[in-house]
Amino acid sequence: MDKNLIIGIDPGVKTGIAVYSKKEKKLLELHTVRIHRAFEIVTDMGAHIEMVRIEDARQRKWLGSGDAEAKKQGAGSVKRDCKIWEDFLQDKAIPFQMTSPGKVKTKISTGYFKALTGWQGVTSNHARDAAMLVWGF
Repeated sequence: MDKNLIIGIDPGVKTGIAVYSKKEKKLLELHTVRIHRAFEIVTDMGAHIEMVRIEDARQRKWLGSGDAEAKKQGAGSVKRDCKIWEDFLQDKAIPFQMTSPGKVKTKISTGYFKALTGWQGVTSNHARDAAMLVWGF
């Protein structure tokens, strides 16, 4: 079985998922889905996955400005999602890497993303963030 897929995951209520082919050097799929659907996508591709890269909110050192209490609650939820992803991938014996948010260029515009990747489909910021975890891997 050819294991050449790198999957990027941006956890959250709206989970971004990107599928990158190392062989073809391009993005194959981008999705914004609920967490259970993201688990299904990863499970379905399991035999072809070389690695899953997850933006790990537990490694975030800042929350930014704004409503501090709301951000803490949201961050706590995403941190729990990161732990669920870690447990899921360990249980499935799928290689993974928990990646610090500061080590990935995220929050890029649609125009820049299209110019960089050549992806012409509709994207959300969650899907673009997931794609940046795997782009050019």
